[in-house]
Amino acid sequence: MKFLQTLLFMLSVVITGQASAATTTLTDVLGNKITLNTPVKRAVLGFYFEDYMAVGGEQAFDHIVGISREAWHGKVPANWDMYIKHRPSIADIPDIGEIDLHNVSLEKVISLKPDVVILASWQYAALKYEVTQLQSLNIPVVVLDYNDQTVENHVKSTEIIGILTGQTERAHELAQLYKNNITLIEDRIKQANLPKPKVYIEFGNKGPAEYSFTYGENMWGVMLRLAGGENIAAPFVKQWGEINPEQLLVAKPDVIFISGRENNKVDTALEMGIGVNEATARKKLNGFAHRDGWSSLPAIQNDRLFGVYQGASRTLVDFTMVQFIAKSLYPDLFKDIDPVKNYHDYYTKYLPVVPVGTFALSASAEQQ
Repeated sequence: MKFLQTLLFMLSVVITGQASAATTTLTDVLGNKITLNTPVKRAVLGFYFEDYMAVGGEQAFDHIVGISREAWHGKVPANWDMYIKHRPSIADIPDIGEIDLHNVSLEKVISLKPDVVILASWQYAALKYEVTQLQSLNIPVVVLDYNDQTVENHVKSTEIIGILTGQTERAHELAQLYKNNITLIEDRIKQANLPKPKVYIEFGNKGPAEYSFTYGENMWGVMLRLAGGENIAAPFVKQWGEINPEQLLVAKPDVIFISGRENNKVDTALEMGIGVNEATARKKLNGFAHRDGWSSLPAIQNDRLFGVYQGASRTLVDFTMVQFIAKSLYPDLFKDIDPVKNYHDYYTKYLPVVPVGTFALSASAEQQ
């Protein structure tokens, strides 16, 4: 009798486990239709590590069997260190290589026996041969895209992660959070019907002495548009690239944003992010105001130079950076919104860590 009861219990566990899994057909951001079992048990994740955890919960990383480590540790080492301190096992996840280093290993990916390989759209485009080989082995490849900064693909990517991790309700909550916040910004600006400020943004990784990337219809460029700005680089830069300084001086931007990060190779580069104190960030930001010709720009003359965190773009939490940009462009319209507080509140609610540092600020201390 005891043996029969044990057998029935084991059978119920098997049946319950089978019932929790489902064969699902989803459409990724590129329109590819993929059929796979969900929630996935063995996933290789190429990018968007925080977003995957925010949607799927920390437990989603129990099922990550491979990552592009350099895409995390190499691009945002302070963020990586923050998560390793909280969850050391992330450092033990096998590395599949990284596109910029030209060392992505197809053999390594296959050896991990994944149920799915999850890539950013730019990774998918660069790994056409590898993707073809994986698909020939019936290994599904799913594409996400937070880089293009559209509400549509932010929502779509979030919903896909929800399906893959079995967290569809949480995914819907996060997708609506993003959509609602962007809609609020757009609605207020539309109703106010004010002239659009002319805006310039630049990745400040090279310091004031050398111009670095600005953005057209990608990342910060789209965020400027969502926040109601007229991006002066849009006519000259399609995705990202350097603008001719003369074009910028002629355009005379009303507001300038410089994005910064923690790990810079140039001493004068803008420092922003985890572990960066406000005084250091402001000092580095003010260095850009002294570029040749910038003293004649309305943005500098009117103290409208701002710093933002590069790591807070192409992610679900970037709605807070759109808030900061919008508030900087239209301060009277967004007095009730505290973007930096919202940034921290997002981490408190949806992630197991909360970053400490400087993520958005004005070059003028009086405007903080």
